[in-house]
Amino acid sequence: MRVILLGPPGAGKGTQAQFITEKYNIPQISTGDMLRSAVKAGSDLGLKVKDIMASGGLVSDDIIIALVKERIQQPDCAGGFLFDGFPRTIPQAQALVDAGVPIEHVVEISVDDEQIVARLSGRRVHEDSGRVYHIEHNPPKTQGLDDETQEPLIQRPDDTEETVRNRLNIYHSQTKPLVEFYQGLAATESNALTFSTVNGLGALEDVQARLVSALT
Repeated sequence: MRVILLGPPGAGKGTQAQFITEKYNIPQISTGDMLRSAVKAGSDLGLKVKDIMASGGLVSDDIIIALVKERIQQPDCAGGFLFDGFPRTIPQAQALVDAGVPIEHVVEISVDDEQIVARLSGRRVHEDSGRVYHIEHNPPKTQGLDDETQEPLIQRPDDTEETVRNRLNIYHSQTKPLVEFYQGLAATESNALTFSTVNGLGALEDVQARLVSALT
């Protein structure tokens, strides 16, 4: 099963991607995780990515596609994979088509902008482990501290309200057109590509049930 999850930042793609990968036993390919790993490693690429992410901008297609092409060649992708946060632009989507990467399901998770601002600006992260909390919806046992290590939690620069709104503006101008792109492919392609829109609001179990319905 080869799946693409679309939707604005903060729509819950990461959480739902984990659910899908566990249910269908396929790896999650998150460009966000790959980029943050590059930043943490402090490589030349990581330093370049750090400045772009901190300002809420999008990393160039060349960098993202290079990361993704390398990833899907690994053995664990033989039975399928799930793209989380990729593609973000029409050129990236077209690059997948040109590379002959077969996609079976494209699912858009839909959430209102103001709901997303509330979700992301309240997010706190334990940097070393990647554990994510929310000051309202999933608070740590002790305010500001990771449950397991008691180390301080941080707010990532890309989670501040100003940066979130900037990212949403970029999403609507550059990434939202992917919805029409894949709707068009689903209508014209002879393969089994399907496109679905899923409401990302509500209880986690309800959203997951909608996803399973879209993928079957």
